Amino acid sequence: MYQRILVPTDGSDITAKAVETAINLCKAFGAQLSALAVKEPFPYSAISEMQPIPPQEFFDSQERIANKHLDAVKAAAAAAGVACTAASVEALHPWEAILDFGKQQDADLIVMASHGRRGVAALLLGSETQKVLTHSSVPVLVVR
Repeated sequence: MYQRILVPTDGSDITAKAVETAINLCKAFGAQLSALAVKEPFPYSAISEMQPIPPQEFFDSQERIANKHLDAVKAAAAAAGVACTAASVEALHPWEAILDFGKQQDADLIVMASHGRRGVAALLLGSETQKVLTHSSVPVLVVR
């Protein structure tokens, strides 16, 4: 049914549930797993030349964090006997990066975590998951 499953990760507990679900689906369908970590861009400020952290230190930190999250997904996939590729990208809007990466990988399913927003907060704040749901051309499985 599904051959290429994408799971974005931010290292949160709820994302761990999405990763587990994606791995189980890969096992059931004999699918390949792609993991994605989206890094924040450096918060350049046009107002001041003084930055709280040097750009290279920021980039290195973002890369370490992304690799830590991706290594956890790769380890879980390997333990389950599931083929897994992993990548990190920098993006201002994570939902766009997720959809772009999904297209590049020819993913036929995206498995994402829901951060559980309800009511007015969901309407006003939105979420990356909601934006992916709205704009995706492939099925999106939301894990709570």
